[in-house]
Amino acid sequence: MQFTAAQIALIINGKVIGNSDTIVVSFGKIEEAQNGQLTFLANPKYEQYLYTTNASIIIVNETLQINLPINATLIKVSDAYSAFAILLEKYEQMKQQQLTGIQQPAYIAATAKIGANVYIGAFTYIGENAIIGDSSKIYPNTYLGNNVSIGENTIIHPGVKIYHDCVIGSRVTIHAGVVIGSDGFGFVPQENKKLKKIPQIGNVIIQDEVEIGANTTIDRATIGSTLIKFGAKLDNLLQIAHNVEVGNNTAIAALSGVSGSTKIGDNVMIGGQSGLAGHIQIADNTKIGGKSGVTKSIKKTNTVVVGNPAIDYTNSMRSQVIIKNLPALEQRVKAIENIIKEMAEKKDK
Repeated sequence: MQFTAAQIALIINGKVIGNSDTIVVSFGKIEEAQNGQLTFLANPKYEQYLYTTNASIIIVNETLQINLPINATLIKVSDAYSAFAILLEKYEQMKQQQLTGIQQPAYIAATAKIGANVYIGAFTYIGENAIIGDSSKIYPNTYLGNNVSIGENTIIHPGVKIYHDCVIGSRVTIHAGVVIGSDGFGFVPQENKKLKKIPQIGNVIIQDEVEIGANTTIDRATIGSTLIKFGAKLDNLLQIAHNVEVGNNTAIAALSGVSGSTKIGDNVMIGGQSGLAGHIQIADNTKIGGKSGVTKSIKKTNTVVVGNPAIDYTNSMRSQVIIKNLPALEQRVKAIENIIKEMAEKKDK
């Protein structure tokens, strides 16, 4: 990587303040960046480093007020955080484009179809009738079962396991250790107390521009499809059960679990360590606080819930205030009881 301030400003639609020929060759955090590195400032908590950093170029918000001299070249944009994300994305794409070809040893079934400019890492297994779209990258030690379909420009990181018949869209990123299409948790109790397994004959469909974090598991449907819709972002260590639907642009944070057949709407945000019961529905634009337990459907859009069991956010805050005041209320009640007791004793006399 080697770019001038002028070239970077063109990519992120920014305005250069200082030397437009300044060159950077790598990225750095603003508090640690050295000469030749690019950094950004979006959080006011780090503004002090604006005047002490050794970075050569800093991306900043156009609304930022400069109070002291700055040695670095600035690039002003409407949103520094988003602009920096765009640059990181471009940088990552440049690295990925360099990877092409099939490393050995790898097993690719004769009936599999491999697109143009594909990278397949060593010790990868690709089953019968699998399809890999153009410019996709399959890193080492990956398993793709029979009839698996991968779209274009998708990245499958090391150690991912995708079972038979599952469908992965284009521009999807799946991180290391993810398992897609393992059996849903379906068993029927028998008279002899044994649990009889229900065959899971469906699949998993991952639509375009989804990102799935490391070691997340997504179970195949009993019948039909478990569905992760366009643009959804799933964090590390999630459990998505059979026949679940996750809506467009929905984000679920780490260590959360979604039980079978639950339908999550579009643009939902679910905090870490949350649990959703099975066979419920979550309305569009819902926000679920971390460590929440959602046991019932949320049917009203733009609802915010927290707690276990999850309740409306405002009611939860009121409840917390009441709980905080309980010791003082207890003392007041005891004082009132003592007054009543003294009045009763005086009356008896």
